[in-house]
Amino acid sequence: MGEVPAPVGEEGVRVLNDMSKEELIRIIVDDAKNWLAHDGLWFQAVEKRYGIDVAIEADIEAWRSFTVIEAKRIMERLGIAPGGGIPALIECLKHRLYARLNLQDVIERSDNRVVFRMLDCRVQSARKRKGLDDFPCKSVGIVEYAEFARTVDPRIQTRCIACPPDRHPDTFWCAWEFVVEG
Repeated sequence: MGEVPAPVGEEGVRVLNDMSKEELIRIIVDDAKNWLAHDGLWFQAVEKRYGIDVAIEADIEAWRSFTVIEAKRIMERLGIAPGGGIPALIECLKHRLYARLNLQDVIERSDNRVVFRMLDCRVQSARKRKGLDDFPCKSVGIVEYAEFARTVDPRIQTRCIACPPDRHPDTFWCAWEFVVEG
C-alpha cells in the first residue's frame, strides 16, 4: 500500500514551521507582491479587452467583496470583535496586504476620528517612474475603504480627502477620514 496523502496545505504548513522569522517575513512580503501583481495583471487584461471604464467597474465589484473578506480574516486572526471603533480600524489597517508593500500612516487620531494616508503607493510610484499619469483609483478606493471600515465597525463612516484622479500633495497619494457615527 502507498502512503496516504497529507491534507491539502499540510505539507506547506510543515515547511513554514521550519523557517526562520526572516524567511517568513520575506515570504509574506513576496506573497503580497504576487497578490498585487496578479491584481494589476487582471485589471490590465480586462482594460485591454473592454476598456478602462468596464475594468474599473469590475474592480469596484471585486474590491466590494475582497475588502470585507480581508477585514474579517484580519479581525479573526487578531481576535478583534466587530464594533471596536477607531482603535480597531487602525490596528486592522496595519495588517492589510497593502501594509506589507506601501508606506502608510495615521494622523489626527482621536477616539472617534482618524485620518489615514498612503504616503507611498507601490502602484502609483511605479506609474510615476514610467512617466504615466496617476491611476484614477478613487472610485475603487471609496468602496474598498468604506467596506473595510464598515466591516470593522458598522458605525464608521468613510470620506475621501484626496485620491487620484484628485490632485494631492507630493507627501501622499491618498488620504481617508474615518469617523465613528452615533
